[in-house]
Amino acid sequence: MDFSWLSDPFYQEYLLEGLINTLWLLLVSAVFGFTLAVAMALVRIKGPRPLAWLAQGITVVMRGTPLLVQLFFFYYGVGRLLEGVPGIKESMFWGILRDPFFYATLTFTLSVGAYTGEVLRGALLSVPPGEREAGRAFGLSGFQVFTRLWLPRAIQLCLPTLTGELILLLKSVPLVSTIAMMDLLQAANIIRDETFLTYEPLIMIAGLYLLLTVILTAGLRQVELNFPGMQPQRRTGGFFRKAANSVQH
Repeated sequence: MDFSWLSDPFYQEYLLEGLINTLWLLLVSAVFGFTLAVAMALVRIKGPRPLAWLAQGITVVMRGTPLLVQLFFFYYGVGRLLEGVPGIKESMFWGILRDPFFYATLTFTLSVGAYTGEVLRGALLSVPPGEREAGRAFGLSGFQVFTRLWLPRAIQLCLPTLTGELILLLKSVPLVSTIAMMDLLQAANIIRDETFLTYEPLIMIAGLYLLLTVILTAGLRQVELNFPGMQPQRRTGGFFRKAANSVQH
């Protein structure tokens, strides 16, 4: 195994750029995707009906087609279509519309919105109506009931599932290397082409993804443990407390 290329600043720059783009894409897609998921789940439950049909259609399409096909559709399909629109290349938006990061973010946002929206919809429907009625009885508005009671309670119910969805999103990021976006896998491919090393760059990238997954899992685990209503019962000194109670009785 030859990892001497890791000391080369040229390859270090590739890896750093790929790591930054990977983390940035993960963050932006997760934030926008979760926001979209909340909106889609709410309109699926409350309407209006045309928006509910639109949300359902997006969910069916995004969940029923491969993510790679969706990525190709937006980048090679929509992107090339926009090139032919008069005035687009001269507009201030062309710098964004020709960037593969934009299409990767769009694809991942819609995918997260579709999958997470269904998870949130089920969680929202699982919240007992009495909890919302109690909020209204205390004088909260409909918006306050949703943001302070209904949505937090739903997130509490499905938080472990949301954690898994975020891990899957991280593992989906390498697909963007197929649209010439610089991520960790694209950086590894460039290093492989220039050093003629087959396994070492891939092993390095696999290790980085494993490390990111462990860090992300540990961080999300802390969120689960400290989320209101999900803190487990403390067990420190449990054996001694049981022993003391048995002596007292």
